This record gives sequence, structure tokens and C-alpha cells, in this order.
Amino acid sequence: MRRIVVSMWTTLDGYVAGLDDEMDWLAPDDDMAAYETSLVMSADALLLGRVTHTDFAGAWPPIAHDADQPPETRAYARRVDEMPKFVVSRSGAIAEWDNTSRLDTLDRDTVADLKASGDGTVVIYGSLAVIAALQQFGAVDQYDLLVHPTALGTGKALFTSGTRLQLVSAEAFGSGVTLMRYTPAVGP
Repeated sequence: MRRIVVSMWTTLDGYVAGLDDEMDWLAPDDDMAAYETSLVMSADALLLGRVTHTDFAGAWPPIAHDADQPPETRAYARRVDEMPKFVVSRSGAIAEWDNTSRLDTLDRDTVADLKASGDGTVVIYGSLAVIAALQQFGAVDQYDLLVHPTALGTGKALFTSGTRLQLVSAEAFGSGVTLMRYTPAVGP
């Protein structure tokens, strides 16, 4: 049975982007890069919304073969390029990208089939509408939050009011970013 893991960069106050998708608050470092590489190397597939899929399809395939990129970046890009990708799109208007399958909808049955169709981990990046749909039926198994030492005060939130999580682990990085792993809380 596959597990669904959300990997998200977030601020201290729970925003994943500014109101106009600004992300100038990011503080990437080598520790974050190592985490992201480890995550995709061990993952079975990606689950993305149409916009994130389009952004990734335009960025990662060229990087995978760009000799001017650092070897670690190329390795990450090659893995993302090669791995199976599921993109949620009602319109069907998705970017061309190898190993991509389109999901018309994201209902309970579709998610159950996706989870039952393999072992390993399905990783979600970005894709707030996809995450919101999965949250409605409790389908997210783990949240890997890269919490940046910044507060925006307003922006696009990952969670709705009343979301309860259970901390599994926390790891501080040199940049001040903390990788916090959570699972959904059980009970009240």
C-alpha cells in the first residue's frame, strides 16, 4: 500500500506563499537539498496539480541534462524526470512530460486505487488544491514541513482551521529551517 507524503516549504505562521505566490522568503541550504534528494530517490511517484506539474515539466527535464548544473541537482532532476507522475486535471490540458498519467478527479475511489496500486511513497509538492482534496478524506499519511524562520502575516495557507497533527520528528538545518515531520493526529 502506498503512502501519501506532502513535502512543503512553509513559514512559521503556516503560509506556503504570499498572496501573489511570492516565495522570496525561502532560505534553501545544502541540508534542504539533501532532504529533497533523499525524498525523491526513495519515492515511488509524484502526485501534482496541473500548475505545479506544468512548472516542473518546464524546469526539471532540461536541468537533468545540463552539464553546467551541480551533479546533485542533475541527479535530483533525473529522478523527478524518470519517476511516474500523476497529475490531477479535469480539463486535460497538461504539459507533455514522460511518465505522466492524468487523473480526471481526486475522489475517495481514485485515491484508494492510487494507494492500492503499489508500494512506497507518493510525494506531493505544491498543489494546494490537491492537498485540500486529500485532506477532506484523510488521505495524507505524512506531512514533511520545511519550516522557515520567517512570518508573512498573510498568504496562502496549507491547513484549514482545526487541523490537528502529531509530531514525529524535528531536525534543524544550518539555515534556520527546521524539517518537521507530522502525521495526522488520531482522536480529539
